[in-house]
Amino acid sequence: MPASAIVLARNAHSDAFVRVGATRASFAVGPARSPVRNLRERLGSAILLGGAILLWGANWPVMKIGLGHISPLWFSASRFAVGAACLFAWQVMRRELRLPRRADLPVVASIGLLQMMLFTALGAIAMTHLPAGRSAILSYTTPIWVLPVAVVLFQEKISRRQWVGIALAGIAVLVLLNPHAIDWQDSRVVGANGLLIAASAAWAVCILHLRYGRTPSSAIQLAPWQMLLAAAVLAPLAYMAEGPFTGDGTGVFWACLAFVGPVATAFCFCAVNAASARLPASTTSTLMLAVPVTGLALSVAALNEEPSVDLILGAGAIILGIAASARRP
Repeated sequence: MPASAIVLARNAHSDAFVRVGATRASFAVGPARSPVRNLRERLGSAILLGGAILLWGANWPVMKIGLGHISPLWFSASRFAVGAACLFAWQVMRRELRLPRRADLPVVASIGLLQMMLFTALGAIAMTHLPAGRSAILSYTTPIWVLPVAVVLFQEKISRRQWVGIALAGIAVLVLLNPHAIDWQDSRVVGANGLLIAASAAWAVCILHLRYGRTPSSAIQLAPWQMLLAAAVLAPLAYMAEGPFTGDGTGVFWACLAFVGPVATAFCFCAVNAASARLPASTTSTLMLAVPVTGLALSVAALNEEPSVDLILGAGAIILGIAASARRP
């Protein structure tokens, strides 16, 4: 499950990880960029997003394994604490550590509390009752929320093929939630599926905020502060809900934390947020649907999960949605 994370010319989730990127305000000032430079920047963003998609897909089976060694809220708090520590250390070594400016605070709050804390915590809790593959598929239904809002409130132009893509994503959700796919008499299972839908809606708000918001600092400058905020809120919540720290200290626990902290949290959230600053909100949210498909495939391979017919059909609808939404630059 996406554990820690996340997503301005005309785009949404900043350059390359080392110089993760300038915000919309930065683009508004300065000399015009050459077509070659714009193409190079978009290509870099696409590569960055592709790497994050692959790593976040692998994060789902790793999270499922890790949840066998620590409770969900403590796992979420730990991953953000480790991710924040990694990015703070990296910025100190490069002498780039900066306090957020006042204009940065809305983005720090939205990403830290919605995309990182809420999305991750809800997904981790849900995964204690659901397989990793199903959790991955339902969590990444953000286009269902992003595209209509982007069109209605921000007048973003959506092609007919993209509407087909979002329709297929909606069909995938209906397939996954039909009465033959889940036991609607089991409140825990129904509640877990509801938590995943709520998590995807929270992330959609952040994608739109990143796409249309303004902040003077870059994504990489703000990421450790966002992760620190998420960890600072999650730790006391975990203590109140789950008691003292629940990690069992085994080698498997530390291996899982080493992946979800520095890699899936520190790198991936920054990479996705950076790429989102240069890619359209609709494109980013739709391409992110490749994460659950990757997560499903890796969960089947690594955890021997047996995908049901509804899960296969849902994943197939998502793949078709991505193909339908793809368009030439």
